[in-house]
Amino acid sequence: MTLSENISYTVTERFLRYTAIDTQSDPASNSFPSTEKQKNLGSLLVSELLEMGLKDAHLDQYGYVYASIPGNTDKKVPLICFCSHMDTSPDCSGENVKAIIHKNYKGQDIILPDDPNQILRMKDHPDLKDQIGNDIITASGTTLLGADNKAGIAEIMDAANFLIKHPEYKHGEIKILFTPDEEIGRGVDKVDLKKLGADFAYTIDGETAGSIENETFSADGVKIIIQGVSAHPGFAKNKMESAIKIASEIISALPKEYLSPESSSGKDGFIHPVSINGSVEQASIEFIIRDFKTELLKNHEQVLEQIVQKVMKAYPGSGYEFILEEQYRNMKSVLDQYPQIVQAGIEAIERSGLTARLQSIRGGTDGSRLSFMGLPCPNIFAGEHAFHGKQEWVSVQDMQKAVQTIINLAFVWEEKC
Repeated sequence: MTLSENISYTVTERFLRYTAIDTQSDPASNSFPSTEKQKNLGSLLVSELLEMGLKDAHLDQYGYVYASIPGNTDKKVPLICFCSHMDTSPDCSGENVKAIIHKNYKGQDIILPDDPNQILRMKDHPDLKDQIGNDIITASGTTLLGADNKAGIAEIMDAANFLIKHPEYKHGEIKILFTPDEEIGRGVDKVDLKKLGADFAYTIDGETAGSIENETFSADGVKIIIQGVSAHPGFAKNKMESAIKIASEIISALPKEYLSPESSSGKDGFIHPVSINGSVEQASIEFIIRDFKTELLKNHEQVLEQIVQKVMKAYPGSGYEFILEEQYRNMKSVLDQYPQIVQAGIEAIERSGLTARLQSIRGGTDGSRLSFMGLPCPNIFAGEHAFHGKQEWVSVQDMQKAVQTIINLAFVWEEKC
């Protein structure tokens, strides 16, 4: 009997249960986690882990879930961790998610019933061509689904359930970590790596089945605060310098054919405004700056500040602040020092019957920062697609393959020792 035949999958039922819980994070919040409702999922996960027999499972004050799967081998095996995040993106509502399973997909358009304008077409979602005969899960059209990253959570939970129930399969001790606030860049701000005690980790937060990512963007954030000149609009001639209009001019002057998400792909970096707020007197613009080459971030930031300076010349009474914040760095520089970690991931994927694809991700994961905090951490597929939007989807079969991959990773490391 093969491993896949021996797994009584619970991943789909778990996933549907988790997506029903609203865990949207909030970048405007100063609390940690940014929303208390993330702890609702955390509490449920702890209850399920305790029921499985993971006696140390707990939720801490910051919303992190920690647990350990005891080892059952006499070998000295490196302590590995599987990690996923509980929050969903602020970009799209995660409240009252109604997940729908579209069984035996045959290549047709999938119309989401609560908003018939939301249609999944293969030409827009080319990965659907690999899903013929599979069962596709979507939301109903008014919310995101939450596959990013509740698919990863469900897959880790199902893998843990299997390992606990099948002591005949040998593995070392394994750590589980579920984090809050990954979507707003705070996912590991309060993580206790000493308590976790892992040697290295794998985030289960990738897209296409078979993919493993050892490279992310390097990332900075920039906030520009513009001080304008306010005046009564009826008497504003030659006096008013509207901070709102200055901010609009800055955004309009950004490059459009390059250094823009809309015109970039592959290893291209970009400058991207993500929010604008303000009044006549003061306005602020927040940007994310991204590139695979860390040294190019400074160049992009210089381009941005030169645009600001050029616009500001027309407004002699106004001023600005240019506030730069480092967010995360390309984890490849760390992971290249530990090739065995990525190689084990590739072997586990291939044992699951997939072709492993080592690739870069035009984004970041908790693993980006964890790697630089001393916990090397590549990213493995969870099967999530079209994340952060109403057309987000995942397939049942891809989630099952991820469960197999997680289990196989435990076996690979035990066998190597």
